Order: sequence, then structure tokens, then C-alpha cells
Amino acid sequence: MTSLPPHAPPPPPRPPGLDPLASQQAQVRRTQRTDRLLRIAIVWLLVLATLWVAQPYLSALWFSATGPRTVTARGELAPAEKATVDLFKQVSPSVVHVFAQGSQRVSPFAVQQEAPVQSGSGVIWDAAGHVVTNNHVIQNASQLGVRLASGEFVTARVVGTAPNYDLAVLQLERPHTPLRPIAIGSSEDLQVGQATFAIGNPYGLEQTLTTGIVSALRRRLPTAAAHEVRGVIQTDAAINPGNSGGPLLDSAGRLIGINTAIISGSGASAGIGFAIPVDAVNRVVTALITNGSVPVPGIGIVAARETETAQLGIDGVVILRTLPDSPAAQAGLEGATDDGYVRDVITGANGSDIHSMSDLAAALEEAGIGRDVKLTVERDGRARTVTVKVTDISQRRRT
Repeated sequence: MTSLPPHAPPPPPRPPGLDPLASQQAQVRRTQRTDRLLRIAIVWLLVLATLWVAQPYLSALWFSATGPRTVTARGELAPAEKATVDLFKQVSPSVVHVFAQGSQRVSPFAVQQEAPVQSGSGVIWDAAGHVVTNNHVIQNASQLGVRLASGEFVTARVVGTAPNYDLAVLQLERPHTPLRPIAIGSSEDLQVGQATFAIGNPYGLEQTLTTGIVSALRRRLPTAAAHEVRGVIQTDAAINPGNSGGPLLDSAGRLIGINTAIISGSGASAGIGFAIPVDAVNRVVTALITNGSVPVPGIGIVAARETETAQLGIDGVVILRTLPDSPAAQAGLEGATDDGYVRDVITGANGSDIHSMSDLAAALEEAGIGRDVKLTVERDGRARTVTVKVTDISQRRRT
């Protein structure tokens, strides 16, 4: 039997990290914890995937409205909305739908072909049943009809036309609905940026309201016979085919123009529309109702087309011929010779340069019927001044 020395120290303890059994047990615990977390994550992923797949069905089951929804209180309209609503209610009874049927055509393959029907808009001018529209809406029509805002359809006849202003006046025949003439405003004091409103029948859609602003003023709009309407209003209120002849309004519901044309590559609204100013409309319509025609200032000449003048390299109005007993003939102006030799070219009027027939027409209109206009006329390269009296050539045109 071996005995230890009485004062020998005990053996030192084994470090934990060096215990194989403890290290193995710690590794097992870590593995179990990882497996448990992985299983939990898989379970949650399965739950989320199940909820994602079932969500549409659960929403349809829990949230579908099985009865009429409760109406939410609207409250008061905004002031601008109320003003627009009131404007439409006030003005829409004065806007009509104009229908124009062309002459019927005879075909060798059919006894009769149905005549085409075009439509536009118009405004009730007075309580006597006069309606103002565009001349191009009713041009070459054999039958005319007007549908009032009430739905009543009334036949109409032409009172007078003014192609130079693209305006026409119709007379309703025995309407039963009380008529509400449109309120007349002024175009002289308009400002760019003012609100505009258009009511019409674009593409046959009756009583359509569009809004915009005055985009520009004092535009020039070419119409018939090389005439230009001056002071035309440009607006971005949507104007489409069928709006022609309808009213352009200010925020007070007053007529400030008659919508007549658009600029568009597609034929639809491109935000560039034009309206004949109401000051011109007021003057022209009064003349049409009173006399059936509008005085057209002129001097009695037939001018060459601008394309022909440009081909000759001439800047001005080339006189092809003068009408017998006209102011131009009496002033000694001469037209081109039979062999095409150009005699007189008008290059100025009352101190302003004249480049085209529209320039001359504007100068004559500014001078006024019955007054003299001083024309600068070139003949054989020499310029001279000729005084010519402006006359009404509308009577001569009709004869």
C-alpha cells in the first residue's frame, strides 16, 4: 500500500474547454436550438404563404358589400363649382342644335340619294326667334332644322348670311317653347387669362360644356373671299366639330364670341380654338336682320390669287380687271391685258403697306364705306397715289 506524502497538493482540476463530454453536449444544444428556430421559421413561412393565397377569398368573404353602400355626405360645392353650375343653367336654354341638309342628288343607279346632313350649334339672339350660327354650318343647305334645349325640333329659314364673317342668321318657324335670348357681353375689354366657357354640340353630343381661358386676343381669322376677321379671340376651351356657331362665354354668362374654327392636325380639339368677337357679331347680325346682308367695303376690282402673284415675284395686289362703273375704273386703275401683261399693282393704302388682298380688305374696312382711300399703285415700275372711294360691293355681288 502506497501512501502519499502528508503535505502533497491535490491534482489540479481539468479545464472545461478541454472536457470532451461537455463540449459534445454544448454542440448538441446548439444544434437543437438551430433546428428549433428553423422549424419555427418554416412554420411562419407556411402560415404567411397560406394567408397570401387565401387573402382574396378572405377579403371577398369578410369585406364584400352585400347591400347598397351608405351615401357619404357631400357638403357644399366649392364656390367656383357653384358658379359654373349656375352659368350652365342660365345659358344652356339659349344654345340650340342646328341641322342642315344638303340638296338631294339624282343618280343614274338610283332615283334619289339621301342628302348629307351636317350639324352645328347656334344661339338664340332675340325673342322673335332669330338664331345666330356659322355660315359654314348652313352653307348650301336646302332644309334647315333647329333642336331647342327643351328637345323641341323647329324648322328654320335663312334670314341672311355674311360669308366674310362666317356668320348666318336663321328664323325659327313657330316654336312652341318660350325662347330665352342669350345675354350679350363685350369683346373690347377682354383680357388674356380671363375664364371662358363654351357650350355646344361637339360630334352631336348636345349641351356639352367645356371651360378654359382667353389664350390670346386680336388674332386674324381668314374667311371667304380673301377676307380676314380682325380681333378674333383665341381660347383653349375644348372646341370640336359641332361646336361651330355656339357661344363662347365669360364668367358672367355673357356672349363674348361665336366659336368658329380650330387649329388641329387631327381635326379634334388641340387647345387652339377661335371665336368671332361679339362686337363684330353684334354689328353683323343687326345688319343681317335689318337688311338681309352686310355691307362689304370694296373698290370694284378682281385681284389675282396670292399664289399667282408670288410666282410672278410681285409684292402687292395684282389687278386682273376692274368692274364696269366701279370706283376703281373711275379712278383710272387698269387690269392685266389679254396677253397677261400686268398693269397696276396696289402696294399701299392710307400709308400702310399692302402685301395681299386680305391687307387691302382690312384697309378698306378701316376706311369705311363712302369714304376715300389713298392707294399707292405701281405701273411699269413707277409708283403713284390714286384716290378711290370705298363702296358697298355686296349689292354688286348679288346682281
